Amino acid sequence: MAKKYPPQHFLNRELGLLEFNRRVLAQAENPDIPPLERLKYLCIVSSNLDEFFEIRVAGLKEQVKLGAVASGPDGLDAAQILRRVRDQAHQIIERQYQIFNKDIVPTLAIAGVHFLRRTHWNEVQSAWVKDFFLREVMPVLTPIGLDPSHPFPRVLNKSLNFAVELNGKDAFGRNSAMAIVQAPRVLPRAIKMPVEISGYEHGFVFLSSILHAHVGELFSGMEVLGCHQFRVTRNSDLFVDEEEVKNLRISLQGELPQRHFGDAVRLEVADNCSPEMAEFLLQQFDLKPDDLYRVHGPVNLVRLMRIPDEVDREDLKFPPFVPGMPPALQKKGADMFKLIRKGDVLLHQPYQSFRPVIDFIQQAASDPQVVSIKQTVYRTGADSAIMEALVAAAQTGKEVTVVVELLARFDEEANINWASRLEQAGAHVVYGVVGHKTHAKMLMVIRREDGKLRRYVHLATGNYHPRTAKLYTDFGLFTCNEEMCSDVNQVFVQLTGLGKASKLSHLWQSPFTLHSQILRAIQNETKLAKAGKNAQIIAKMNALLEPEVIMALYEASRAGVKIDLIVRGVCTLRPGVPGLSENITVRSIIGRFLEHTRIFYFRNDLAHDVYLSSADWMDRNFFRRIEVCFPLLDGKLKKRVIDEGLKVYLQDNCQAWEMDSNGGWHLKTTRSTALKCAQSILLETLASKPSLSIDGI
Repeated sequence: MAKKYPPQHFLNRELGLLEFNRRVLAQAENPDIPPLERLKYLCIVSSNLDEFFEIRVAGLKEQVKLGAVASGPDGLDAAQILRRVRDQAHQIIERQYQIFNKDIVPTLAIAGVHFLRRTHWNEVQSAWVKDFFLREVMPVLTPIGLDPSHPFPRVLNKSLNFAVELNGKDAFGRNSAMAIVQAPRVLPRAIKMPVEISGYEHGFVFLSSILHAHVGELFSGMEVLGCHQFRVTRNSDLFVDEEEVKNLRISLQGELPQRHFGDAVRLEVADNCSPEMAEFLLQQFDLKPDDLYRVHGPVNLVRLMRIPDEVDREDLKFPPFVPGMPPALQKKGADMFKLIRKGDVLLHQPYQSFRPVIDFIQQAASDPQVVSIKQTVYRTGADSAIMEALVAAAQTGKEVTVVVELLARFDEEANINWASRLEQAGAHVVYGVVGHKTHAKMLMVIRREDGKLRRYVHLATGNYHPRTAKLYTDFGLFTCNEEMCSDVNQVFVQLTGLGKASKLSHLWQSPFTLHSQILRAIQNETKLAKAGKNAQIIAKMNALLEPEVIMALYEASRAGVKIDLIVRGVCTLRPGVPGLSENITVRSIIGRFLEHTRIFYFRNDLAHDVYLSSADWMDRNFFRRIEVCFPLLDGKLKKRVIDEGLKVYLQDNCQAWEMDSNGGWHLKTTRSTALKCAQSILLETLASKPSLSIDGI
């Protein structure tokens, strides 16, 4: 039976996620940020909200449908949460389009980047648009007239569609009043118009505008009375009964196509859509008026994320940088194994290069002394030099074992494809443990040296994904410490074989010891504080939700432990409540890079314990995932993590948001003229200058 906690001690998870998106939206509002980057933030909010509706709102609607009355730690049931979520989401989306139309679009226009609206096209532009429609758009369109033999079509999740109102009879004498046209996904949502046609260096026209202007070409001889763009968001949480399936990969391959056709959870329409058409569409998708979102502009801002890549204007983007490289690794072709034998190596992405990780795997793949490579894969991308190296290693006869997480949300297809290629190359591919996602980031290489086998490992807070290594902040550790390597080996044995969990020397592991060890470390600081000693906890993570850990933090605060939490996303702990959490502060850093590091610091009577982890403090990470949390054993590297991963963030007075006891967030302000931006400081101290370019990732 689940433990009951005082609901007044907890904030709501879903509302916390929406608050996170408000903080991201504030970046789009910030005039100090380059305008194309502001557009990106706007797109990120749309992408985040898509997933929020696809997973979180879809889950709430399922609970309501099933009549569930159970509540979370905050005491709210699904129906109550859903009502509050809708109110907040409507506000966020309305503000998002205000920023787009009244701020970002005019700002970009002043800078020479124009979105050419249909009502402002001149004769030459109109002719170009018509030609483009006839050549590139019309051949791939399939209009579907609605009549008894053509019912309302199955509309793909998040696709751009048009409901067209018609008058007249078609070639067969049918008097259909409506048709549905789905925009082809192969076309971008904003098309760049030639300079000589647009009159601007960078002129774009929306695909929706092109279709609006020429949709009549699809219905020869009929009158178009109205054309309304719409987009439906569907439940995208895959259901695979892992207890019943015999082959998870085959079952998942069968389930993936259904993601496009789950139950509808949200309908977006342009603000000029008639009430009658909106009501008709709501009925088709079995949605309520509260599920309707009217927007003033394109219904899919996510697809505008490509625009900054098509505009070659460095002055409208963040200044470029080259990830730095530790001095010992700057020499091209440096022997990674020799360097690791000299001492542990720590990399801090994206300020430092991800290249050494790729070099390590590529060297292992080609080194005749390497006999075995083992790696976990959660997210890696469709195009990955790391995965190619593993394939090459398997083809040359090395023992390659890859634990591929097939249920990594929205990366399932890429992971299935890599699993197939690895198996074809002769690698051992396993899918972890039923009911537990493998989220740990581990890589182990076994090498024969002087007649003996030596193990080398890489442990990280982030995925083996070269693209996100440029965008996410993460730490990665190389070591050949025998006890650490033995721990990693034991975890791999658990993942690939059968047997009871072994006691590990250094690693804390979910679902076995991580939760209890975190609690023990918090309780130890509580004990020290009660004994009159200085006690301190600093923890940085993406999310803080697990009730028992939160209650332990409250108890530590009551005892006098100073607790600083740096939580990027959702936090359900209430800070600053007298008698409960007055010694706890919660802050969030929202900047150029996505904060992704998980760092746990415990003062421990001046032992200064520092751990890095793949896990947030959430129920799923503690109990339903395979996670690892590893210590920094080298004193210099421990200090680096404290300085680079914690202290600089606690000193930030530019991009830091502070949380109040009601879950509200406020941008930290300062009267000091000495502005301290954590990410800028780290770029300045760790990254290279573009002129000193190293082949960095």
